[in-house]
Amino acid sequence: MIQSQAYQQIRVDGHILEARTLFENMRIGLAASAALLLTSHATAQTGNGLNLMPMPTSVRSGAGRLSVDPSFSIAVTGFKDAALERAIGRFVAELSRETGMSLKQKTAGSESPTLLIHAAHGRESVQRLGEDESYELVITESGAKLTAPSPLGVLYGLQTFLLLVETTADGFSVPAATIDDKPRFAWRGLLIDVGRHFIPLDILKRNVDGMAAVKMNVLHLHLYDNEGFRIESKRFPKLQEAGSDGLYYTQNEIREFVAYAHDRGIRVVPEFEMPGHNRSLFAGYPELASGPGPYRVDPGGVDAVMDPTRAETYKFIDEFIGEMAELFPDEYFHIGGDEVSGSQWNANPKIQAFMRSHGMKTNADLQAYFNQRLQKILSKHHKIMMGWDEVLHPDLPKTVVVQSWRGQQSLATAAQQGYRGLLSFGYYLDLMWPASQHYAVDPMSGAAASLNPEEKSRILGGEACMWSEWVTPENIDSRIWPRNAAIAERLWSSPDMQDTSSMYRRLDKISQRLEWLGLTHRSSLVLALHRMAGANDVSALRTLAEVVEPVKDYARWSSLKGVWDFRAPLNRLVDIAHPESEQARDFRDALETYTGSGYKDEAAEGKIRARLILWRDNDAKLHPVLEQSFLLKELGSLSEDLSTLASAGLLALDYLDKSMPSPNSWRAQQLALVESAKTPKANLLLMVADPVQLLIEASEGRKQEP
Repeated sequence: MIQSQAYQQIRVDGHILEARTLFENMRIGLAASAALLLTSHATAQTGNGLNLMPMPTSVRSGAGRLSVDPSFSIAVTGFKDAALERAIGRFVAELSRETGMSLKQKTAGSESPTLLIHAAHGRESVQRLGEDESYELVITESGAKLTAPSPLGVLYGLQTFLLLVETTADGFSVPAATIDDKPRFAWRGLLIDVGRHFIPLDILKRNVDGMAAVKMNVLHLHLYDNEGFRIESKRFPKLQEAGSDGLYYTQNEIREFVAYAHDRGIRVVPEFEMPGHNRSLFAGYPELASGPGPYRVDPGGVDAVMDPTRAETYKFIDEFIGEMAELFPDEYFHIGGDEVSGSQWNANPKIQAFMRSHGMKTNADLQAYFNQRLQKILSKHHKIMMGWDEVLHPDLPKTVVVQSWRGQQSLATAAQQGYRGLLSFGYYLDLMWPASQHYAVDPMSGAAASLNPEEKSRILGGEACMWSEWVTPENIDSRIWPRNAAIAERLWSSPDMQDTSSMYRRLDKISQRLEWLGLTHRSSLVLALHRMAGANDVSALRTLAEVVEPVKDYARWSSLKGVWDFRAPLNRLVDIAHPESEQARDFRDALETYTGSGYKDEAAEGKIRARLILWRDNDAKLHPVLEQSFLLKELGSLSEDLSTLASAGLLALDYLDKSMPSPNSWRAQQLALVESAKTPKANLLLMVADPVQLLIEASEGRKQEP
């Protein structure tokens, strides 16, 4: 890592971007890609208007519709087992919820079933990377047939069928179509960090259900960090006793959870951070540390890194990995390896002497030595080593998988050196980016696009990352969904899928279905607003909450006063406001329609005016609510800004409506107010400021007719 003071280190949830230029290039490059997506409608595939996400490989529309009524029945031919029966049972239960009909799982003796399912053979008892996940779904007026090589494809085909169910004037039905489908990438993952803030298993389970709905197949669990050790060890019980605050998963719970995920076609890959981020581990076993401590799971504790020179360190790791390997049957095992500070190594005379005696010149050499020994331990326990970019070293075997947070160049470099890899750069959900910006990122773009076919085959896919510094059980669903579905499509569907208008239309549909599955990414907002206000009527507070977003990237860190306290309550509006405002996006879309029509579209103008009136009048209704809650007082200026912006927008709209140019002095005054309103307040951004600015600027004079 670059430690020079000439560079500004910017923290990125588990990673430090090594220079401001890297961070700025990431933002500029992805913003440009997102802008390109917004204009690339011509080549997009839209699946013939079907609300499918991810979009299948091939969709051919047919004639007519298949009715879904109480007589709905299923027959199964070919391979059968208990897991497939459970999958069909879940399908019937979800179909019953979505239609409000109490459907029965009719599978025996059905000569003319509504849905015929056929799997050629079984799936692996321990799911493996690269298993055939393809399927074909043929729907006609008289029935549907789902065929797949294995039950994995059946799982995905059933999810597609559920998304096709529509309410019509004649009842529930599915449009006739022939769908051939398979994933573009074999690794389509989601990382959830449970180390910094513990996430109960019931919440993890409903997120697994969400992953299954969008055809993701890997859940990467970041199981400990400095702030907490989250899994029971029977061989080393002080790990959870001293390092968890009592919040951890028992081994029986993990076994049951892994089986739950496997039933839904999802592999669970554990991450145990080594050799850094170990303060919670050292709380129970300080003798493994490179420095004297003391080590406690407290905010602002000392830097913590393992001592790679002691034989006892590797004995501990061997026994610990052996124990964890029995809980997590997946062949991949993530060891982190990122953000290893050398301060403790530099200050330890014994470690420095070890480095000199072994001809090591840098801390990177020492970490490479550690990783070589760690890789041999993992191999002994029949595991394949994974790590972040920092583990890449030519002395490691080519079996090691590199997970890149640095970008496609780093991913391409690993592939050129013979290593397999996956991309997380651009998929960090905690950055609070809009879905369109994540959608613009492709593992095969940038430097990866110029790789030869063999090198490209080493890019396995990608993973979205949900780091949990600002995440709790209350808000985690809204931080992951629905934006994660856009990333899922990027990893499953053709790279030609570029139309963001289509993406957002379908994202809204899948978002509704995810709530049916038990996720709370939408409903949790209203409940939290009631808690914050301590009142029954939160309509005015909701109006404000729906047009703000948390600050982007890692700007929230700059507002900290002193040490980040991971035990502090996360109960303010910034903690529950959605990462992407649907109301603001809808307002921008209406404004685009209005301006694109030469300011003649009356429906769009009416929509804009009604929204501006609501926002203008909201401050007077909201202020009494804000004054009664200590959690809401900080929102006063934000509410006033919304009212001011709306008033300016209404005046601009009047000028446009009357074909009268606005005065220069008025326009300059209003634009200054807009700039003030763009300043973050309470770590929130008012997302209607930019479209109101466009409206004010347009009031300078109507575009002349051609």
